[in-house]
Amino acid sequence: MKIVRRIGVPPSSRGSTSGASCPDLFELSDGNFAVIGTEATEMLEGELPADASRADYERIVVVSRETLIRAKADIPDA
Repeated sequence: MKIVRRIGVPPSSRGSTSGASCPDLFELSDGNFAVIGTEATEMLEGELPADASRADYERIVVVSRETLIRAKADIPDA
């Protein structure tokens, strides 16, 4: 599995002065997506709706609203 492309704009275009550690989205060679965000599993797990759950190997990650909105145009419809 490899990163194929960034989804959205780079952190520097979203106001990061260093561009070194900011939320980011990437499309992978297998068609899945990778997310760089703030780990928030412990804080948000109790807030999940009754019909949502996560496996032990999964984490809840938060990305900024701006990151996702600026990526919207690059996310495929299918």
